[in-house]
Amino acid sequence: MIKIYTVSGYEEVGKNMTAVEYNGEVVIIDMGIRLDRVLIHEDVNIQQFPTKELQKLGAIPDDSMLRNKRVVAITFTHGHLDHIGAVGKLAVHYPDVPIYGTPYTIKLAKGEVKSEQYFEVKNPMYETDFGEIVQVSENLAVEFIRITHSIPQASMVVVHTPEGAVVHTGDFKFDNNNPLGEKPDYGRLRELGKEGVKVLIPESTRVSEPTKTPSEAVAQMLLEDFFLYEGMEADGLIATTFASHIARLQELIRVANKMGRQAVLVGRSLAKYTGIAKQLGLIKMKGARAVRSPNAVKKVLKEVSQARENYLLVVTGHQGEPGAVLTRMANGDIYDIGKRDTVVFSAGTIPNPLNQAQRYVLETKLKMKGVRMIKDLHVSGHASREDHRYLVRLLNPENIVPAHGEFRMLTHYAELAEEEGYLIGRDVFVSRNGYTVEIR
Repeated sequence: MIKIYTVSGYEEVGKNMTAVEYNGEVVIIDMGIRLDRVLIHEDVNIQQFPTKELQKLGAIPDDSMLRNKRVVAITFTHGHLDHIGAVGKLAVHYPDVPIYGTPYTIKLAKGEVKSEQYFEVKNPMYETDFGEIVQVSENLAVEFIRITHSIPQASMVVVHTPEGAVVHTGDFKFDNNNPLGEKPDYGRLRELGKEGVKVLIPESTRVSEPTKTPSEAVAQMLLEDFFLYEGMEADGLIATTFASHIARLQELIRVANKMGRQAVLVGRSLAKYTGIAKQLGLIKMKGARAVRSPNAVKKVLKEVSQARENYLLVVTGHQGEPGAVLTRMANGDIYDIGKRDTVVFSAGTIPNPLNQAQRYVLETKLKMKGVRMIKDLHVSGHASREDHRYLVRLLNPENIVPAHGEFRMLTHYAELAEEEGYLIGRDVFVSRNGYTVEIR
């Protein structure tokens, strides 16, 4: 029998954590945080918060159901904070258990562990190649399959058991024209489908959207279409996107170079993510610079404000998060933003009430200052209905346990599964946080 522990992320978007058990041995997949619960954003260090405070706020998973289990491996699907952000708080519950992930993901996870202020995390961390199968116990092995998302080196995690494979998709979409050159490993997915997939654990965030999610190349075209057209007349240019979206940041740097401007990336998280990406050869920073310390940020913003036509500022704060660079600009704290400036949002609003409210406040402040706003030069990194349908047909899993979504998203996935011949309660299981699904 295989047990799927739906620890967290099964009635919400965020703080993802799942575990797979076979014959008393457990593999954990992801240890995420939920940013909106603590009113923080990519620039803030979660590891400064005490664990009890984070648990009280519902910002990190309650992993108590796994504490007495024989955990043999911890795996990460990709490097977003809602998948790795709680590693500094939770890995200590599983001393000496090895942690596996792709190189970019592990380097980000090491950064979270390094900044942890309450615990000393000593778990060994291993960078794993795509396609490599790692034997983690007598019965279990893990494999990382290349997939595409809005961060480099995202992977589907496969737990191989004697009863068949358990495939956790992580966050993904089928992007066949990814500007970073990454492509989904369709060949390996087909092979897995033939070998036999016992359980599919798919993300559900956009499954209700009746389309296939467009390629990141479409976002590239949207940005070029705006920034590089003849009628483009702007003095100060400010763009905001996810700090971890390396493909998008690369495009903004490229656009700035074409316009004869210098791209200046402002914010701790932008410097962090691009620094590791540069180290691994995933981004070219030619003509661009990143600033992170408060003094350097103030200095560079003063410099930019005196010759706005020479720069493209890339800043954090696309959700209107308190303390992020764009929010502080709108408040007049660090930059005299106004009628001379255009703000480009290359990110969608995360669909929860808090984010929507914060974004509304930010936009209202920018409007009051006369700022020109351009919205939605963006495509999602999450699979839509037809991406999911294709995945189900590729893998032909015996059972499906939808993950990574509010309850309505999980039920939308169950509806899609029923369209493909599955039945809720027989081979599709809609779960909640803290429950166990037994696959007999």
